[in-house]
Amino acid sequence: MGMSETAVRARRGARSLGESVRQAWTRPGPERDVAIQAGKAALAACVAWLVAGWWLKAPNAFAAPWVAIVLVESTVFRSIARGLQQLAAIATGTVVATGVAMLLNSPTLAMAFVLPVVVLLGNWGRLGSQGIYAATGALFVLTSGPVTLMASATRIAEACFGAFVGIAVNALIRPPVYLRGTRVALEEAADEARRILEAVADRLAAGEWDSEPARELHERALRLFRLVEQARSAVGWSRESLRANPRRRKLAEAPPGQEYDDAVTVLDYVAVHTSGVTRAVLESSDGGRPQPRPGPAVSEAYADFLRGSARAICLYPQSRFAPGGYDAKVDEELRQVVDAMRRTLDDLHRRLPDGVLEEPEALATYGTLLTQARRLADQLVTQERVSRHA
Repeated sequence: MGMSETAVRARRGARSLGESVRQAWTRPGPERDVAIQAGKAALAACVAWLVAGWWLKAPNAFAAPWVAIVLVESTVFRSIARGLQQLAAIATGTVVATGVAMLLNSPTLAMAFVLPVVVLLGNWGRLGSQGIYAATGALFVLTSGPVTLMASATRIAEACFGAFVGIAVNALIRPPVYLRGTRVALEEAADEARRILEAVADRLAAGEWDSEPARELHERALRLFRLVEQARSAVGWSRESLRANPRRRKLAEAPPGQEYDDAVTVLDYVAVHTSGVTRAVLESSDGGRPQPRPGPAVSEAYADFLRGSARAICLYPQSRFAPGGYDAKVDEELRQVVDAMRRTLDDLHRRLPDGVLEEPEALATYGTLLTQARRLADQLVTQERVSRHA
């Protein structure tokens, strides 16, 4: 059984790898970006080795391709920032190890004194994630033969050359830009929120309160927070990818502006509202200790509001991030949908007391949901007005 499961997983892994290769070959996307960055890293290492090892025959030529390959980062700015941090860490470890080894005249004894110090230095915040290279640089000094000032200086010079090659290759050969991924991340989060709200609306309108589908919808709503966080991260990556990027002036698209931050804020409200709705439906579903359910007059009206919310969420990215820029037609439709949502909410507020008259506890439960819904509608209306006056 174990061998069978291993074989199945191996086949799935092979299919996944094959699909990634196919996507990288056939269309732009994350898979192609990763493949290009991998090729650039290999190229940087080869160039650094050919110059330092083959042409100059440097005694510690391995340092150049080693630094070059790790500095082909996901953005040009990150290559520069981490390159400076890494060189500072390598130089620190190399200098400390060289000085102590020459003072004690014993690399082995020096290791006992040097490594604790450079590991502590590696945790210095200014070195970031590159602090570990302080210990690595010290180990290279103490384990690579006689310790001399010339050898240590040469190693630092080779690391500097490797950093230069890695940064140059990343900056000059198709420097990465992630504007496409930002829009995709925002649209994916909005689309998932739309699908969840529509599914909940359909179940409310049909009077279906089964616990298992309600639990699945609530789990999807909780995962929506992760999609929103991915969208927020994508906005940051897009902006960073344009910093120190030679391609910036050639790009037809502008870097992410305030509208992207506004979109993430709206999606935050959407995620909170969606999880609140699905939680209420789950608590009111069959099994366990169900909470009071609203009558058809309330549930049907609330379903209408959810459908309006879903439609507004679908229109929002189209209004803010249309390929041709501002789309007045879509923006007008969004305004109409949001206005209809608010009218539905007003009607629902009037119906609510009668709809839950026999179950007073339901008034508090669904009053909270209506408050969340009102805030979502207000947020969409605010952002819609901002987009019209931008």
